[in-house]
Amino acid sequence: MAAIKKQGSLTQVELVAVTGLSAASVSNIVKELSAAGVLRTSPSIRSGRRATLVSFARAVGLVAGIHVAARHLRVLVADVNGTVLGENHMPLARDHRADNELDRASLLLSDILVNLESGMDELRGVGVAVSAPIDRASGRVAGRGILRGWTGVDIVEVVHRRLRQPVFLDNASNLAALAEARLGAARGRQNVIVLDIGEGIGAGLLLEGRVLRGHNGIAGELGHTVIAEDGPLCRCGNRGCLEAIAGGPAILERLGDEGGITKVVDVVVHAMAGDDDCIRALAEAGRHIGVAAGNLCNLFDPERIVVGGDLARAGELLLGPIRMAMESTTILTGAAVPDVVQAQLGLDAAVMGAAVRAIDETNVREAVL
Repeated sequence: MAAIKKQGSLTQVELVAVTGLSAASVSNIVKELSAAGVLRTSPSIRSGRRATLVSFARAVGLVAGIHVAARHLRVLVADVNGTVLGENHMPLARDHRADNELDRASLLLSDILVNLESGMDELRGVGVAVSAPIDRASGRVAGRGILRGWTGVDIVEVVHRRLRQPVFLDNASNLAALAEARLGAARGRQNVIVLDIGEGIGAGLLLEGRVLRGHNGIAGELGHTVIAEDGPLCRCGNRGCLEAIAGGPAILERLGDEGGITKVVDVVVHAMAGDDDCIRALAEAGRHIGVAAGNLCNLFDPERIVVGGDLARAGELLLGPIRMAMESTTILTGAAVPDVVQAQLGLDAAVMGAAVRAIDETNVREAVL
């Protein structure tokens, strides 16, 4: 069971290799645990041969992931293997309130569980990703004005009161990095920076295989690094932050509201359709972000930069300028320069990371017990 928790579904042959048990012992144990409803088996093909795939039965328990961003809410339910069983999402108004959106998250979660013919009592844990810096000690949003309507809210307590399940809270960029490391573009890498570029700009820092959160829990707030002292006012209260110059709202303000461009996703759609103004706006934002990413490379020496978020859907229209500016900023040259790639999990990265965090914490808790 520990081997399957750590590595996911395995064939019986693979279980023999991982555990060191004999094939007969593995077969007998699998039969016993399957009969008890703990494991399930299914036919599979490995290397052209028939095999029996062993995984946890769904009855062992479920986890939920919730992601609250500036303009959207995402909820999913997964089993303890990380297989997504159901998901839902909805747009949010700007400056939404915590109580309203957590009520909506509870309803979305309930709907998913009903469709799965399950209930809240089957949840082992709930991971919550919030697109704002989180103070580790208090469990509240850190920084003034970054996610209005959430100031002073004890998120863990409020979610626990609604769902009556263990709650694990983290910054969305951190959880996006965790998900990309386990399931996406950072898989197999130990030192990676995952950029989350959309309404805001955040960074998840994966160093030596672990997410770096810092002393207070707010490491990776790349969007609130000042790059122009007398620049535009940022929502955090400072002037000249990267986000205020290259984030989604800044791009929209630069373009104006002509041509039906009112949302960040509109910029991407128009740019990919050949709109020169949108292409130039993405390129300009990419150059600023690339300079900041180059400075991060000089500080943390990653092997890969993964770019996700709403604006990352523009692909090379954004990644190309980021790459060029980063290469001119970092002190590394040639093959030593980190590669810049698009995130594989898209807009689901943070909510998937929230579910992965819930699985990890549940496993740790059960191991202690």
